[in-house]
Amino acid sequence: MAIASQYNSKQVEDKWYKYWMDHNYFHSEVDEREPYTIVIPPPNVTGVLHMGHMLNNTIQDVLVRRARLKGFNACWVPGTDHASIATEAKVVAKLKAEGINKNDLSREEFLEHAWEWTHKHGGIILEQLKKLGASCDWERTKFTMDEKMSASVIKVFIDLYEKGLIYRGYRMVNWDPEAKTTLSDEEVIHQEKQGNLYYLKYKIEGSDDTLTIATTRPETILGDTAICINPNDERFFHLKGKKAIVPINNRVIPIIEDEYVDLEFGTGCLKVTPAHDENDKMLGDKHNLEVIDILNDDATLNFYGMHYEGKDRFVVRKEITEELKELGILVKIEEHINKVGTSERTGAVIEPKLSDQWFLKMKDLAEPAIKAVVGDDINLVPDKFLNTYKHWMENVRDWNVSRQLWWGQQIPAYYYGDGKEDFVVAENPEAALEKVKEKTGSQKWQLSDISQDKDALDTWFSSWLWPMSVFNGILEPENKEIQYYYPTNDLVTAPEILFFWVARMIMAGYEYQGERPFKNVYLTGIVRDKQRRKMSKSLGNSPDPLGLIEQYGADGVRVGMLLSSPAGNDLMFDEDLCKQGSGFINKIWNAFRLVKGWEISEEKEQDKTSKIAIDWYRAKFLKVLHEIEDHFDKYRISDALMATYKLIWDDYCSWFLEMVKPGFGEPIDATTFKEVIAILEDNLRILHPFTPFSSEEIWQEITGRTPQEALIIAKWPELSSFDEKIISDFSVASEVITGIRKIRKEKNISFKNEIEFKVLNNEKTSEFFDPVIRKMGNLSALEYVEKQVEGALSFRVKSNDYFVPVTGAIDVDAEIKKLKEELSYTEGFLKSVDKKLSNERFVNNAPEKVVAIEKAKKADAESKIEALKASLESLK
Repeated sequence: MAIASQYNSKQVEDKWYKYWMDHNYFHSEVDEREPYTIVIPPPNVTGVLHMGHMLNNTIQDVLVRRARLKGFNACWVPGTDHASIATEAKVVAKLKAEGINKNDLSREEFLEHAWEWTHKHGGIILEQLKKLGASCDWERTKFTMDEKMSASVIKVFIDLYEKGLIYRGYRMVNWDPEAKTTLSDEEVIHQEKQGNLYYLKYKIEGSDDTLTIATTRPETILGDTAICINPNDERFFHLKGKKAIVPINNRVIPIIEDEYVDLEFGTGCLKVTPAHDENDKMLGDKHNLEVIDILNDDATLNFYGMHYEGKDRFVVRKEITEELKELGILVKIEEHINKVGTSERTGAVIEPKLSDQWFLKMKDLAEPAIKAVVGDDINLVPDKFLNTYKHWMENVRDWNVSRQLWWGQQIPAYYYGDGKEDFVVAENPEAALEKVKEKTGSQKWQLSDISQDKDALDTWFSSWLWPMSVFNGILEPENKEIQYYYPTNDLVTAPEILFFWVARMIMAGYEYQGERPFKNVYLTGIVRDKQRRKMSKSLGNSPDPLGLIEQYGADGVRVGMLLSSPAGNDLMFDEDLCKQGSGFINKIWNAFRLVKGWEISEEKEQDKTSKIAIDWYRAKFLKVLHEIEDHFDKYRISDALMATYKLIWDDYCSWFLEMVKPGFGEPIDATTFKEVIAILEDNLRILHPFTPFSSEEIWQEITGRTPQEALIIAKWPELSSFDEKIISDFSVASEVITGIRKIRKEKNISFKNEIEFKVLNNEKTSEFFDPVIRKMGNLSALEYVEKQVEGALSFRVKSNDYFVPVTGAIDVDAEIKKLKEELSYTEGFLKSVDKKLSNERFVNNAPEKVVAIEKAKKADAESKIEALKASLESLK
């Protein structure tokens, strides 16, 4: 069957992905082999493929395909995250569009809608990953709300509660008024924003005196319960023991003293609003101040807001400023830059809010996780993130694990009696009822007397168990799968979730399996555009990944993305990279077509050139294979691809195939052809992790293969020693061949015509590659001489001189004129470099690297002048 003239990615990709799936190559079961395990960072169930996913999952696929080729029992577990905030927001929006208010539904009714949404939209991203070539074990696909996954979450919550690590507390939390839920500290993004500092006068009770405070949030004065001064501040000794009057609501509040107030900052008088600032709350607790919360859950003002009730906080900020101005209370307004916390999910400005929430103590859990990464138990790649990780973990705060949402695992706490103080923690209502009876010593309680906490657990509370729960390691800690596949090998993820997810998985791993969850954490960079902007839908600078695959093929996109994605450094994405990747695939395809187009002769003997070429390429292949293995060991995936790319493009396509190619109209000998195919197959083995589709297509086109002989499960080439000398000798030979070709091109000497060639071998260079030089230069003769050859063009490699006698083949006078012009230009250039290097000021003050470059220019110019003079001399 004829080989297609062009590589057709659409046909090839669909065909081989189906073939791989039909033969179950991606699936893993426990066996006697050494496992290699990766768990996918579960994308949001509502998500669609974006450029970050493309990069992350391409790297994972490269690692898992290579492991498969190296004989490991490779297992890549896919799945999705229920993404409580994001998914609930989408479901609420869908219901709103249908005229349904979430608040009019029961929890059960809402969850029906949420599950319907999930079944309809969930998993789209996993199907899209198949287009990329992701070789996940799809039979193992997990969802964080699966029955066993949820049961694992509940079991861990109960266990941590019983260990005294989970507690319920009335604390200041981060409140997202758009999602109407709390957030952990890690879900808050702090951004510098331009704002104002408002200076306001407060009257002193019983006098005409006033004091001035400065605030960035004038609307919160309605929740003030004290003014604080530093007891050592002489400016305010007269205020000690007195009271102030809050503007507008005329609430009388005490003036308290505390050294917390900075003598140098602001006015020296601090308004204290315990319900709306964490530091104010601490002051309030210390001085037993009243706590007045002026905001509703949606950040509108409540009845404490008086005539502003029901209005949004930012609307009130403008209106109350005008009112304060009219009352003569506003002294001045100054521009002020401050850090504003925003929700990582919704972008809403966060409000500090006092609330009853569930918290997990993190300090003790963090200890083994710090030791693991600071030691050598777990590697962060690149290690530049180590200090950030260590600092965060050493200063870790208790984790607020409760969310005011319905979509997620419902907190397994059950209340009985009248208040929120009486509760038990249990896996279900029946178990809770028994605990209530035991706790109270009474049998009177019934299921109707208890009610479950309405809050759901933070999504990350399920995903921090991911490397264990996907193998059912929480519910059955000693089952054969968790014992075999855990700990996993590599985790590929983004630096921005190093604390959200990675650190917490490490904590959970040591707590529930007594060992690390993975050995290596490969932290990818952010995909940015050419202007260094992060790619995003909002900026409109992110191409459609599936569109790129449609245009350039999955292998082309994979190569394009990996060519410039060093670990931990941002990828400056340019669509031309995918074009380059596609060009690489076409180069390989055309090389294969060339080989398969050769006629084979069983009678013809192998010539010396082919034997030399095969010996050289096998040595070069092994040298590069050592480099590739080193790159993989150090997680330099981009460098591993680049080494492979150069080997195939330069050494294989540009040199090796030219060396062994039979003459026009001639067959290739069977021995050489067999070696060429074996070398091609080795190339395909190392290409496969990067370009799985095209490599499998060529592999299968070479000869008929059984399913047991597919490339995806072939054997990775083995490392062995290699001949370094043949590689270094070829580097000289290739320069010689390039020199011959340059002369042919410049002098318009047809490559079909044989030419003479003479060598003045000052270097005593090996003659091993002479047959190759003779063939690739199309030389009629290759002769070694003892002196310069007159009447010839020449070039130099190292200190060797090479001559091409051209008398009669060119216009000698025109050539002499051209050489003189070039010599004159080069001598002028050398003078300018010498002038620079003779300038002591330049040499002493310029960076060492700059001076070295100028010296190199001088040496090159001198060498070129010598060669030009020799060429001129030979033509006289």
